[in-house]
Amino acid sequence: MLTQDQIDTYNRDGYIAVRGVYTPAEVRELQEVTEEFVQKSAEVSEHTEVFDIDIKAGHSADNPKLRRIKNPHLQHDAYNRAMRNPKLLDIIEQLIGSDIRHHHTKLNNKAPGGGAQVEWHTDWGFYPATNDDILEIGVAIDPMTVENGCLMVMPGSHKGPAYDHHEDGVFVGAVQMSDVDMESAGQILLEEGDISIHHVRALHGSEPNMSANARRLLLMGYSAADAFPIGGYGDWETWQSYMLRGTGTNVPRFNGAPVRIAEPKPADKGSIFEIQEELSKTHFEEVKPT
Repeated sequence: MLTQDQIDTYNRDGYIAVRGVYTPAEVRELQEVTEEFVQKSAEVSEHTEVFDIDIKAGHSADNPKLRRIKNPHLQHDAYNRAMRNPKLLDIIEQLIGSDIRHHHTKLNNKAPGGGAQVEWHTDWGFYPATNDDILEIGVAIDPMTVENGCLMVMPGSHKGPAYDHHEDGVFVGAVQMSDVDMESAGQILLEEGDISIHHVRALHGSEPNMSANARRLLLMGYSAADAFPIGGYGDWETWQSYMLRGTGTNVPRFNGAPVRIAEPKPADKGSIFEIQEELSKTHFEEVKPT
């Protein structure tokens, strides 16, 4: 459970780290399962419904460069159990209330020696809703360090505007660098089993992994049951099946959070990595490993 100081910090800054949420045994299982998926990704040469691979970084059968496992909770029970972890849901309940809906899962894998950065953005820029009681959990499968591209967040940015993620009229999934004050960025450093929590409207990004080790982060989104996506929720029964705790509703709650729609999108682009490739200039210096 969170202390009142942690809750106050989250509300003030838009992010916190929480230590030791997952046990060593739970982390070990996630590490082993993830390594199995990395090896499976060596069998493909292009993006699939499960894998987003880093083709530009030289992905190959001998040297797999897996960037993302898509919807990992649908790919293996270990991820599904991690998403439903009661200890985690207790923490989330303290921040967005007792009626909790699953929003999404993904596992970002930064390969060593320059694994893909994530440009500065807000999750709200991708999926605005009727209210912003939505948050993202990052489960550290490996330690999150400065060297391997830990998550960075702009404190208080979750109280800001609906940041523009467009360039030349097209959605590129990243803000302009003029919106980012790098000197004030907070770094979320984690050990295995720790979690990061950031608000859906918090500006965040991460640098390339310039260490010699992989950096694997299981990301899981959760929302209040009455936060309805502006872009629609699809099939009602499926939408209701995403409830993890409490009771669903057909009454959206509006809280006046500013919204900007993530359209139009570039053609034939799927993950955030692909979309952000449309950005004319990376937010991070391109450093080559020595």
